[in-house]
Amino acid sequence: MAILAAGVGFAIRNGINAAWSQEFGFTNLQKGLIGGAGFSGFCFGIIIGGVIVDRIGYGKLIISAFLFHVLSAVVTLMPNGGMEQQTAFLLLFTGTFIFSLANGTLEAVANPLVATLFPNNRTHYLNILHASWPLGMILGALITLAVGNQWSWKAQLGLYLLPTVIYGFMFMGQKFPRSDASASGLSLGEMMKEVGILGASVAGFLLYLFTRDAVGENILAGLTNSDFFTGDSWNYISMAVGAGFVLWVAVITKFAIGHWLLFVLFIAHAILGSLELGTDSWIENINGTILTPELGKILFIFACAIMFGLRFCSHWIEDKLKLSPIAILFSCSLFAIAGLYLAAGATGVTAAFGAMFIYSIGKTFFWPTMLAVVGDRFPRTGAVAMSIMGGIGMLSVGQLGGPGLGYAKDRFTAEHMEESGYGEVLQANKAEKPSSWMGFAEVTALDGKKLEEAKHLKKEDRTAEQQAMVESEIAGSRKTLRHDAILPIGMAVIYLLLLIYFKATGGYKALRITPEEASGGVKGPAGF
Repeated sequence: MAILAAGVGFAIRNGINAAWSQEFGFTNLQKGLIGGAGFSGFCFGIIIGGVIVDRIGYGKLIISAFLFHVLSAVVTLMPNGGMEQQTAFLLLFTGTFIFSLANGTLEAVANPLVATLFPNNRTHYLNILHASWPLGMILGALITLAVGNQWSWKAQLGLYLLPTVIYGFMFMGQKFPRSDASASGLSLGEMMKEVGILGASVAGFLLYLFTRDAVGENILAGLTNSDFFTGDSWNYISMAVGAGFVLWVAVITKFAIGHWLLFVLFIAHAILGSLELGTDSWIENINGTILTPELGKILFIFACAIMFGLRFCSHWIEDKLKLSPIAILFSCSLFAIAGLYLAAGATGVTAAFGAMFIYSIGKTFFWPTMLAVVGDRFPRTGAVAMSIMGGIGMLSVGQLGGPGLGYAKDRFTAEHMEESGYGEVLQANKAEKPSSWMGFAEVTALDGKKLEEAKHLKKEDRTAEQQAMVESEIAGSRKTLRHDAILPIGMAVIYLLLLIYFKATGGYKALRITPEEASGGVKGPAGF
């Protein structure tokens, strides 16, 4: 129920971002940054929660998550049409960040708890746990589809508080077990040794990007109007934040390098996060651009329904098809590649449904199966490695996937307008701010308010300028999906190499903490 509440909020936010463009004139990049905040905060919730959960207990973290969910509603519902764009952006960004902080705190409880309760079948039960995520997205999308034209965006968004209140009551009085690592008496330093400097460096790099971009450029610079938070000095401070995390891990683990496999899994999960959740945060908007906004919502609901059903089938896949978790991940990558390329070329409803069906098969098992692999292969890490990996995935979405796809959509739309001879139309309808991201070339973006007005008109009612904007955004959306397919290609290469590794070393199998390992007498799986 707790993860369902997160899914409801996520889907409603996706469904109302067009309303934000109409009311505040946001560019695709700005919407991507707000969407990215819906994942960045998750990192802090799940990493901090994962580090302390075995010390303070699951119950206190759940209370914290509940309070964060309520606070996020208060902040996110504050903007109004009379505000300056930057003020509205900051409130929506901050409220969305707090929402994701609550979600991360919840998953710091949920993932290790389920892994502890079902040690012999983690892949199956973690997939069932995460089936509530697409179910929540289905409910949220149905809400925006049913009442989107009649209710304000604030009324729609406030509905996620209903499942929030329900999970708050359901958790009252519950008793929780301890993780294998905690029950074995391992210290935090021992739990973190297999993460080590290598694993921490992946999280540290993303923390650097978050501090530099999200905290500095998007929050502090906006609040203070100071160039300090976009200059070199703040960049060095951000580097220190990322390096500080790596140094902390190095000290508590006595400078353990970490296990190479966990490092590779962290890299793969960073790519996975940008693919699955970064694409999810844009797929309804992109499909709604290529077809119609209503069909975009229906396709989103269809994809979530496929995910919901298939996440109950992982045991059958392992048992009947004899696929290991790594083989499942490799197969999913191939489906995701095919689905994104087909979606980019879809021109009709049937083709779009077919493409989304294939893509949904691909993305269904990624996230929970990756968590299961960490639980299977690194039991000594307790909740910590699982939480850090989840945080890496979410930070990747917040700093790379969400904003990156928004920037790509702005860029490819503008490029199509220039190449098609609509340069003057672009200049006449450009946004207040250009789009720039991660050092890529700064591009002129279309004004979100004017673009949404054009999209809501029938084709015969549009002016020539409005039709040029709509056609260009469709072309930009298609090109964005084709470039998005690069991510699962990279994942497929990683999983194929891991398949070869496990084949050469006797096959994939789950490991257990022995009494000798618990007492520090025997090391776990060999690292560097």
